[in-house]
Amino acid sequence: MRYIWNHQLTDAEIHFIGTIVVQWGSMEHEIFIQTLKSFESQIEQGDQLPSEMNNMQFTSVLKLWKERVIDAAKPRSRKVLERQHELILCYKEPRDALTHGMWNWNPEDQSRVSTVRVKKKTLQTAEFNTKFLQNMSTTLGEINFNIRFPRGISELAIAQMKQGGHMSRGAGAMMSGGRSSASLEPPDGAKPPELPEPRR
Repeated sequence: MRYIWNHQLTDAEIHFIGTIVVQWGSMEHEIFIQTLKSFESQIEQGDQLPSEMNNMQFTSVLKLWKERVIDAAKPRSRKVLERQHELILCYKEPRDALTHGMWNWNPEDQSRVSTVRVKKKTLQTAEFNTKFLQNMSTTLGEINFNIRFPRGISELAIAQMKQGGHMSRGAGAMMSGGRSSASLEPPDGAKPPELPEPRR
């Protein structure tokens, strides 16, 4: 018998929080790669990368991205990227609260959930409702698209033509007769991983 703690979050809340985590992680990765590419000449010459590129602090990489990628972009792209930079800064605190906070809920107002965390020796509480989580997850998806293709759908089309044939994960599973990426059911006969014995 296995016992699981009830986190008290709704399916919708879990969906949007999970999407926020995935979209934010994808965004951080793309910003890091774009910033790294801006150092290509230094890397070829054997120069050492700045300490910010150790990727220990996203805000440090974000600052370099602004200086080396956004400010160096052509006017049309730069305007779009500057707006994404503003949005990222706006959503940084809510994302940190969602990711690093301890979840709680109020029986008197079940339309909201809250997180509590200690930051700079101060106890901080943030409240969220499903609508905010949905809007945040959608906006982060838009940011992810815009930082990759600041000139819009035409830039995406050019990138796809250069890449050649492409098949999504779900389509690939269907074509190969494999499992759908949306399936949560384990393969036949699959067992959960063995858990380590607790230390005594």
